[in-house]
Amino acid sequence: MSSAKVTGGNAVARALAGSPLIAVTLYVAVAGALLLTAGLSIAEIVAHRQALAQTSDLLDQLRGRKGGTKNAAALSAERPGTPFLEGPTVTVAGANLLQRVAAAVSDVGGQVQSSQVDVSGAQTKDGFVGLVVSCDLEQPALQKLLYDLEAGMPFLFVDQLDVQVPQTTALGDAGTGRVRVILGVSGQWQAGK
Repeated sequence: MSSAKVTGGNAVARALAGSPLIAVTLYVAVAGALLLTAGLSIAEIVAHRQALAQTSDLLDQLRGRKGGTKNAAALSAERPGTPFLEGPTVTVAGANLLQRVAAAVSDVGGQVQSSQVDVSGAQTKDGFVGLVVSCDLEQPALQKLLYDLEAGMPFLFVDQLDVQVPQTTALGDAGTGRVRVILGVSGQWQAGK
């Protein structure tokens, strides 16, 4: 059997030696296959690097290190302040939260009717200070108020929103007029900072 293999190998060697065209064709085919494999491998590596770069950019944006098209100076100028409620005690942090929400309500033309700061609830153990505010404001100003609270500094979260629209008799008055809004807002306070 081994002599048949040697004889078969000799036949291939004789065919290649007898026809240089076959040898060159096989050489070009093998070299082309190797180049194609190398090219596909390099293309796959480049695609993985691009995917990694996109994922890293997205992670940086989510972590707040990168502002997309804005730089850090533009972001800090747009939203001045710290992301956390300030104050040496939770009571002072609650007062700062009340001051921030009351200022936002008055900025859109509203009036605070009542407020209650929660500095001893279950959320306080997690570092959050809660506030429930009842206010009156124009209906179109509600969206501006919510945007100001959630997009400004410190980071605030609207946990509760209850809007009571007064009954109107004229159809033309719908969408305008004052509404009573009950807002539950919370913000994070870092003790000792």
